[in-house]
Amino acid sequence: MKRFVPVRIGKNVISFLFDKHTFLSTIFALLAAIGIFIFSLGLGDVWINPVEIFSVFLGGGEPLNQLIVVDFRLPRILIALLVGIALAVAGALLQGMVRNPLASPDIIGVSGGASVFVVGFLVLFSDSNGALMVSIQWLPVSAFTGAFLAAILVYLFSWKNGLAPVRLVLIGIGLSMFMNACTTLLMLIGPIYRASQANIWITGSVNGSTWGHVWILFPWVLVLFILSLFMARHVNLLELGDDVTKAMGSKLTKQRILILLLSTGLVGGSVAFAGGIGFVGLMAPHLARKLIGSSYGALLPMSAIIGAALVMLADLIGRLIAAPLEVPAGVFTAAIGAPYFIYLLFKERGNKS
Repeated sequence: MKRFVPVRIGKNVISFLFDKHTFLSTIFALLAAIGIFIFSLGLGDVWINPVEIFSVFLGGGEPLNQLIVVDFRLPRILIALLVGIALAVAGALLQGMVRNPLASPDIIGVSGGASVFVVGFLVLFSDSNGALMVSIQWLPVSAFTGAFLAAILVYLFSWKNGLAPVRLVLIGIGLSMFMNACTTLLMLIGPIYRASQANIWITGSVNGSTWGHVWILFPWVLVLFILSLFMARHVNLLELGDDVTKAMGSKLTKQRILILLLSTGLVGGSVAFAGGIGFVGLMAPHLARKLIGSSYGALLPMSAIIGAALVMLADLIGRLIAAPLEVPAGVFTAAIGAPYFIYLLFKERGNKS
């Protein structure tokens, strides 16, 4: 069976190759993510079967089930879905931009920069009772600013007659440690209530998510994800090397800045409402590459689906494993991601030797 099928629309006005393997893999991944979404809505202290969930979505169902599904579970699951998409796409963009499979928002300090500014925002703009004195809608802007500054610092310090992948990872890890120290300092000098909230943010959790959070994060992630899809062909060029990119007429510096803005914007939005959920931006693009290859036109959507599934699954496990207590989703992504990162380090070492 042929993998690629030529498609022509009109008199060859639009023509492209349709990849059946990529299409089927994406559909299966999407169905798996939808399955996790449905089970997350039903599982918890109160079991709600899928039929009742669909009934609630159609405006029916028992009042108690409507309360549990619509008001309690659905907002946090949607935030987990959006955060997974944002982190996975940001990780894929960063890996393509610097041609380094080890690059991800949390490893190179971008998530750490966002966390510092989020905790600083909570500390500076909270009164003595712990209530915010400004609108929470400024929280994503604050997180984006921190993520962007951290990304710029990593990029500048890593540049020496070009961008060395190993140097970028090492400097990123050092910057991440520094950002963690700054976050701890802000927690110590801030209100006790905000310090405990910030501690959960560092680990990464979607507990306490509301519909207000969803309506802020949804357009943020949607717009940046669509813009990322338009940048896919430029990322494909960057992976071929600087010389090839310049020879093809692409403005190298401009493209890198745009990709950097997109990735930091996605990270900033996710950290603002879910904290530093780690390793999703590392794992999701790698899993997507193993399934469908490295073409970014297909890689970005597949990474988004896998990232959403990972965070929703981590949140579901966190709700069930120690019920009635809740374990932050970031604990489980880190438990999986840390060994995976070590595996990638040894794999990169083996490829170079």
